[in-house]
Amino acid sequence: MQRAFGLNIPQTLEDVCDPTRMALVVYDMQVGIVNQIGNGPEITAKVLQVLEAARAARIRIFFTRHMSLPKELAGVSQLRMAMAWQKVKSVDEVKAWFLRDSPGFHLIPEMTPLPSEAIFDKITMSAFEGTPLDIALHDCGINAFAVVGIAMEIGIEPTERHGADLSYIPVVVKDACGYGHNDAAARSLASLEFAGDAIFTSVEAICAEFRKLSSPAG
Repeated sequence: MQRAFGLNIPQTLEDVCDPTRMALVVYDMQVGIVNQIGNGPEITAKVLQVLEAARAARIRIFFTRHMSLPKELAGVSQLRMAMAWQKVKSVDEVKAWFLRDSPGFHLIPEMTPLPSEAIFDKITMSAFEGTPLDIALHDCGINAFAVVGIAMEIGIEPTERHGADLSYIPVVVKDACGYGHNDAAARSLASLEFAGDAIFTSVEAICAEFRKLSSPAG
């Protein structure tokens, strides 16, 4: 931990793994998203491993869900994005995959939040845009957050970048972040590494830090 001008400046994973200063964001582990990626069961197991360790360490936990609006309310950007993702040429062909009451919208059963945890719904890629996440984190005195979930190249990179712009220290748990396109995910990771804002770690490393916090001496 560096110290300058009366400030503690975290440098390492150990520096930021503090239950009073760190949160875990579980990004879009929804039925309709997990089922779209080839290694969904593997990523689910990795995310669950981090989630269970974070709970034992008393880390604050927030889940996100991506939500579709009815096409009549979706607007220009939402409709353009849906056409691109679904590879269709007409708005008439667009399907609202993640309407609030649709089966694909719900979190997978393994990710059921505890009463002490929260879910924020969003129509954007960044978990901070249009949700109470920034307010909630600041109000709890949080200055760092780790992200696990799906998908690196779609929503996790924007969330990490947005969080850094809001003065948080982002933590990327690389092997607990799923993706739909390997090359695009690799570019996202390379871009985040180049920017220098984030701390990069693995499931094994972050769970080891969480275990220290949950031990009797932690």
